Amino acid sequence: MEFFDWLFNTREGVLWLFVGGFVVCAILALVFERSTAKRFHDHEPVEGEEEGGFFDNLFNLGGDDSEDSE
Repeated sequence: MEFFDWLFNTREGVLWLFVGGFVVCAILALVFERSTAKRFHDHEPVEGEEEGGFFDNLFNLGGDDSEDSE
């Protein structure tokens, strides 16, 4: 009972609860992403569909639409 008291009634415990939940969700996301990639490995891109994942397009890392180049 002392562990649960520490986990839910102290700031450090709640912080560890949050960090632990984040780590578990990140690990599950990686596992499910890999299993999905293995299942749909021969998916051909549709015309007009950009290559790469969500995070590749989030920050425009490709530099294709750069306004600085003239």
